[in-house]
Amino acid sequence: MKIGISTFATDETIRPDALAKALEERGFESLFLAEHSHIPSGTTLPDGSAPGREYYRGLDPFLALTAAASVTERLRLGTGIAILVQRDVIHTAKEVATLDLLSGGRVLRAVGAGWNEAEMRNHGVDPRTRGRLMDEQLAALKEIWTEEEPSFHGEHVNFGPMHQWPKPVQRPHPPIYIGGHSRAARRRVIEHGDGWFPLVVAPEDVQDMRSQLAARGRTGVVVNVPADENDLATLDRFAEAGADRATFHLDFMPEPAALHKLDELAALITRYSG
Repeated sequence: MKIGISTFATDETIRPDALAKALEERGFESLFLAEHSHIPSGTTLPDGSAPGREYYRGLDPFLALTAAASVTERLRLGTGIAILVQRDVIHTAKEVATLDLLSGGRVLRAVGAGWNEAEMRNHGVDPRTRGRLMDEQLAALKEIWTEEEPSFHGEHVNFGPMHQWPKPVQRPHPPIYIGGHSRAARRRVIEHGDGWFPLVVAPEDVQDMRSQLAARGRTGVVVNVPADENDLATLDRFAEAGADRATFHLDFMPEPAALHKLDELAALITRYSG
């Protein structure tokens, strides 16, 4: 398995360029940055707890990843996850293609439909139709990235024909990983995704997903799993189940503590990807 890091980049944590440089120097394969545009007052997480400061202090992931790209050569640069339904799809296509060009084709794009309904409503998104919106956005992104004169006419997304450049360096387009572990998310992986990026998953789920993908002839889909350095037995089972990448979550912390933590996690790279 490849080994990556997922985290929130904020104004109170290690800078994304410093983080990216440290990751590449230590042999990590990828960096995934989470996204929330804001957190409405009174929000609680799905488990009922209050969100930490990182949820409402996060940097824009594409600007942060551009800084990361400028100081690295090999590190893959991902969103993990970007809340696609809260974004304008045409601007998003432009941002991803621009980052892919500037980074030399290193972008990975994990997207989701989100869980914070108040946040969605602030963006003018109806939570009841966000799934259908996301399906159309995924199709529209691929159209913009792969066609010289793209157009799309759906229930929620409608444009074109138009011109938009640059096109991504990666062909046919940067990989799109589907975030989430719900039934709808798993369906999107099978129908639309180049990868799966669940935040909650068991080794048995990975085996089941591999079986469903194989039945559809989709053997090249990347499966990314969350990793816990205190539970390497489960990580071993993920590897045996066919996971392609494991990402360790870097907690909300300043640069000295973050670098120390990365030194600890780097010791596991050889075990799984050496």
